[in-house]
Amino acid sequence: MVTLREKESGQMLGRISDEELHFLVDQLEEESADDTDYYVDADTIEMLEEDGAPASLTTLLRNALAGREGLDIQWSRNA
Repeated sequence: MVTLREKESGQMLGRISDEELHFLVDQLEEESADDTDYYVDADTIEMLEEDGAPASLTTLLRNALAGREGLDIQWSRNA
């Protein structure tokens, strides 16, 4: 499993599967091969949905946004 956190606060947003992480990595822009963070807003979530994102992933991201314009999320693999 993979943990998603709000980058600034470190607050855990939830856990996603390796398949969901693979989908995010394929769909979102990375600044480097070691990049583990993404900026997510409502438009990003809509794009992910249109591209076939699992409902569990988009629901988690929508809940994480919680009325904000956007946020930086960071992922890490659970040991």
